[in-house]
Amino acid sequence: MSKPPGWYRAGLPHIWLPYTQMAAEPPPVAVAATDGTRIRLADGRELIDGIASWWTACHGYNHPHIVAAIREQAEKMPHVMFGGLVHEGAMRLAARLAALAPGDLGRVFFSDSGSTAVEVALKMALQYHVNRGEAGRERFVCFDGGYHGDTVAAMSVSDDAGFARAFRGLLPGQIRLPLPRGDEGRAAYARALDEHGKSIAGVIFEPSAQGAGGMIFHDDATLRAVVEEAQARGIPVIADEIFTGFHRTGPLFACTGAGVVPDILCLGKALTGGAVGMGATLARPHIFDAFSGNDLDAAFMHGPTFMANPIACAAANASLDLFETEPRARQVAAINDALTDGLAPAARIAGTADVRVKGAIGVVELQALSLERLYALRAAFIEAGLWVRPFGRIVYLTPAFTMSRADLDALSAGICRVLAEV
Repeated sequence: MSKPPGWYRAGLPHIWLPYTQMAAEPPPVAVAATDGTRIRLADGRELIDGIASWWTACHGYNHPHIVAAIREQAEKMPHVMFGGLVHEGAMRLAARLAALAPGDLGRVFFSDSGSTAVEVALKMALQYHVNRGEAGRERFVCFDGGYHGDTVAAMSVSDDAGFARAFRGLLPGQIRLPLPRGDEGRAAYARALDEHGKSIAGVIFEPSAQGAGGMIFHDDATLRAVVEEAQARGIPVIADEIFTGFHRTGPLFACTGAGVVPDILCLGKALTGGAVGMGATLARPHIFDAFSGNDLDAAFMHGPTFMANPIACAAANASLDLFETEPRARQVAAINDALTDGLAPAARIAGTADVRVKGAIGVVELQALSLERLYALRAAFIEAGLWVRPFGRIVYLTPAFTMSRADLDALSAGICRVLAEV
């Protein structure tokens, strides 16, 4: 930036950015505004956003319906505590999510982020057993390549070679397994469940696609194996659909597409169309019923301060309106086709290990990516007018569902060109 704005110069010495080596990484890019599928920079340049702000802005930025709902709610009631009080937005949203979710996932516990939604789910599953008098069920089965958030319990069930590496000494030990792919994988998974038996509080996984763990895809048979083998043994299953929910892989929910119903479902990110942070944890009746009774100790003792924030609920209800009235499933199918065609040439570029697409997710996996080359790629994408942020060995696209075919083609062509040059 030739002449950064004053607010940028004043704040840069004081901010601490996420997932960033502050001593080495190039300075962040200053943003002035967003609109649709574009990010406008403070220096006047415009970028096509290929990742929808960590795959949240599924309807595009600044959708007028969501903006209007937020504005109206902010003027009426920005926040009210959710302990002993309720408000229309939360009640409407809970009923709508229960109607949309797979099967009988009919109880909704709100929180303020996806990671918190996972913390809630893990606590829910563990206390479910405590309330039933089943002592010793304190460990969770999780899977290689998984990622569930950056809070402590969520890190403990994520892949320990990734974001959680530095915190191993803090984290409780869990049971980490390969995903049960194929008949042999399913049999090995079933044996592990039997081996650990009464120590298991639950199984947590990402249906169809593991996101931040490497954009790893798996088929419906694997998804069904995870759920069916655990539920056959009375072990609650937590489906983390914070990444995959709301059509990202095709169906409204990946679990619905595979015909299974988890015991607990975690939602976030696209829930509000990327406008406001929010999480939701949905539970089936048998989970909720274990917390009922006259004993206060049996109640679920969790309550984020900004739980069911009215502005977040307004944004989420407006987002659900758009899923109902605009052709998101058809748009995702079109994105799948566009990315399949557009990224195919990347397979012929030296250093490419794999190219894969599922729904509105496109991935070019590289054989290796040094930190120096990672920074060079990020800078080159910006120079090409694209916002694409590789991580690890992964260059990925998770665009807004409203993105035009021209912009999708520009993203794919730009990725292929930059990978060939850098």
